[in-house]
Amino acid sequence: MIPIETLLMFLAASVALSFAPGPDNIFVLTQSALNGRKAGILVTLGLCTGLFVHTAAVSFGVAVIFQTSALAFNILKIVGAVYLLYLAFQAFRAGAAGLDAKSNTQLPWRQLYSRGIIMNITNPKVAIFFLAFLPQFADPDKGSVTLQMVIFGGVFIVTALVIFSLIAWFAGYLGEWLKGSTKAQVVMNRIAGTVFSALALRLVLSER
Repeated sequence: MIPIETLLMFLAASVALSFAPGPDNIFVLTQSALNGRKAGILVTLGLCTGLFVHTAAVSFGVAVIFQTSALAFNILKIVGAVYLLYLAFQAFRAGAAGLDAKSNTQLPWRQLYSRGIIMNITNPKVAIFFLAFLPQFADPDKGSVTLQMVIFGGVFIVTALVIFSLIAWFAGYLGEWLKGSTKAQVVMNRIAGTVFSALALRLVLSER
């Protein structure tokens, strides 16, 4: 059984990490501001679904491949960078029309949800982060290490879901203001495109 003090310590670390600026919460913020709170929350659900994959990979030892294999790491990060550049291209060409009510209907929930999944799964740094982070709190004397890491992964996912949803909700206020200004819409789309491009560059330049 995991001691309550260990769970609380892990929870505190998870909250701090979820609030720290990074690709995932920046992605949620920009999508929510551009397409509304619902879009941000759907992207958040996608990101957290991706975290299930990383949790399972780390818990059962698959993620070690990305720590030991440069080829696997590079392939995954290139796929992620290409997807981010695709999103950047869409944002740059969206212009003012990217935030009106009609355009929002062109973004079905499946597309928003899948954006979050792809964004998370194609970031090898997440897998390696989980590989380095979760085992620190596991104790072989307290039972199955695999089960403990599954529990820690679940706690982290719930924490990220709550915090990212809050980010999406408050970013939605920014989106409502942007809908009233054509010039602001264009600027926000340019900013989003720049953010996606920067995240792609960061991913490409990342090292194991």
